Amino acid sequence: MPYQQYNSKPLKSIFFLIVFCVTAHLPVFAQNVRVAAAANLQSVIEVLQKDFKQKTGITIDPVIGSSGKLVAQISNGAPFDVFLSADMSFPDALYKGGFATKEPVVYAKGSLIICSSQDIGFNNWERLLLTARISKVAIANPAIAPYGKAAEEVLKRKGIADEVKSKAVYGESISQVNTYIITGVADVGFTTQSLIKENKARLYYKIIDTKDYTPILQGMVLLKHGAANPGAEKFYQYILSPAAKSILAGYGYRVQ
Repeated sequence: MPYQQYNSKPLKSIFFLIVFCVTAHLPVFAQNVRVAAAANLQSVIEVLQKDFKQKTGITIDPVIGSSGKLVAQISNGAPFDVFLSADMSFPDALYKGGFATKEPVVYAKGSLIICSSQDIGFNNWERLLLTARISKVAIANPAIAPYGKAAEEVLKRKGIADEVKSKAVYGESISQVNTYIITGVADVGFTTQSLIKENKARLYYKIIDTKDYTPILQGMVLLKHGAANPGAEKFYQYILSPAAKSILAGYGYRVQ
């Protein structure tokens, strides 16, 4: 039987066309969303992450830190797609600096508490902090952590900031403050109400009157790096959805 030679060029062209069509769409489906999230969201972001993945099939990669430090990273080129801050000033600064595609929006209001691993009584916590019973008070660094800034404002409004300053143990983020509280390194600490939901150990706390500090308006902004990632816009919209708000409310955040 005579040998027949086939022209394989058309087959190769079809093969490469198929490969190109498939791979050209891979980034759309496989690209994760990198989210810079304030330290007070450490536990709730895990719940939001699972719910978002279930609804969309998209994975988010959260990086947790103090809002101020995350802003510094973003300003220096860190490839984040969405920023969830503990206040509005940091995302607003990013927007004004040209790092975001949209003006920041409020996704939740934070709730400040005074908390301890000991049942020391908080009916008159202002007086309690001035007694010898309390030697260390944990506060997040007010320069970079909005909850620390709120705590400092409360102490000044109560007229006891100078007396408490000598007892203050500052954490670089609210997560570090939470560690001080849970482990007993500090007798008491000012932190986010979400700690009560996320921690399995028994904690004692009192919610600070919201009239005693400027509202903690937690802001979100879609960053320029996320403009090319369709999943970033979906996550941005998800955080503003009833489903996400319900989860946030369950962790003590106030949502509209």
